[in-house]
Amino acid sequence: MKIVFIKPNMISGTPGDSMEPLVFAILSALTPPEIERCLYDERIEKIPDDISADLIVLTADVFSAKRAYQIAYLYRQKGIPVVLGGFHPTLCPEEASQYADSIVIGDAEDTWPQIIADAKNNRLQRRYVSTYPPFGKHNPDRSLFQGKSYAPIRLIEFNRGCRFFCDFCSIRAMYQGKIRRQSQENVLRDIGNNRKQHLFFTDDNFYADMDHLKDVLYELGQRDLKWSCQISSDIIKYPELVALMAKAGCVSVTIGFESLDQNNLKQMGKAWMEDDYIRIINVFHDNGIMVYGTFIIGYDYDTPDIFERTLNFALDNHLFLANFNPLIPMPGTPLYLRLKSEGRLLFDCWWIDKDYRWGDSVFRPRGMSPKELTAGCFQLRKRFNSTRNILARFPGLKIRNTNLYKAGLFVIANLVSRKELYRKYGQALGDSSSADEFNFLKSDGIKCE
Repeated sequence: MKIVFIKPNMISGTPGDSMEPLVFAILSALTPPEIERCLYDERIEKIPDDISADLIVLTADVFSAKRAYQIAYLYRQKGIPVVLGGFHPTLCPEEASQYADSIVIGDAEDTWPQIIADAKNNRLQRRYVSTYPPFGKHNPDRSLFQGKSYAPIRLIEFNRGCRFFCDFCSIRAMYQGKIRRQSQENVLRDIGNNRKQHLFFTDDNFYADMDHLKDVLYELGQRDLKWSCQISSDIIKYPELVALMAKAGCVSVTIGFESLDQNNLKQMGKAWMEDDYIRIINVFHDNGIMVYGTFIIGYDYDTPDIFERTLNFALDNHLFLANFNPLIPMPGTPLYLRLKSEGRLLFDCWWIDKDYRWGDSVFRPRGMSPKELTAGCFQLRKRFNSTRNILARFPGLKIRNTNLYKAGLFVIANLVSRKELYRKYGQALGDSSSADEFNFLKSDGIKCE
């Protein structure tokens, strides 16, 4: 039996920031060794036209769903069964079921053995539903990635889920129970196989709780590592933890600031967010840790002046990187349901709509027009990533303990970020080169909640 894993590209072209798709390394580790398996990652390589396989396995988030459906269609036409998993099939199971022989709802560790057994016997079920069991008993099989030109970053997973309830977030929509984590021993064993690459913890919030964070930071501090993570700002209530992160090799953190307006934060369910953003950033900078800030523009209290305010904040505080995203209602989230009930969506299923382009507003904001939101976010991104402003944000001008490694990371990451902005902006999702072939995609009459 031969299984082919496929990672679809969001849009045509080759991204400059593609990282190893950890999910397939996890599935490969759970696959019996006698089963042949390989990976094609469309972000960095062309998928061969003559693939021979007994089973095609695709993963899709919301932005790559359209392309996943297109690929699934091609191989189903050739008589090869297709299994589709990931965030999007979990959040939109009725829609996804129309385009694959089988879908996986939730995590795949507990359903994967049954999928293999059913595929062998030509009796794939229409749906496999996870019970969200403990995970991480097997280290990921990264041999799938050999010879592929990924960014030199090793993805490590500790926690799944988040303890907050933000109304825009698909993480909470997918992981509705408590946070789960794999054992520290498994995490450290996986790290031990690292080839001195930069590590990135994929946890949606590395600060799940203080005790486990202290334990893992102590262990990381015993190793000569450089790493980054996503973390919630409430960690600065304990500045000693930030100091421990720095001593343990943390180079940068990603923090979802989301909005400079407290009314917006309340509306999105982030009223807990510390309002002194400058103090948050300074605590990290004082420990030599760069800050990647993310912002969402378009909540009900935003007006056109928000673009200039947010840009000035990001520049004045020397953010390492920043994302200024137009508010995108993801299916399955409270935000999506609210905007749909209010009649404010421009596209019910924007992710497969032929008229949607990357960077577009997909709803009617209260304080500006959709066109103003689209154009304002693009100009904000463009100005933040100008050569002048990249140099003005250089960490040596602000952050203590800046060294050659951090400076190099800053330059490379900013150049890649700027290139990706111009590559993606205004592009249709999926492969539009042969649109007539994909008229099977329908955005009407589908339950997208």
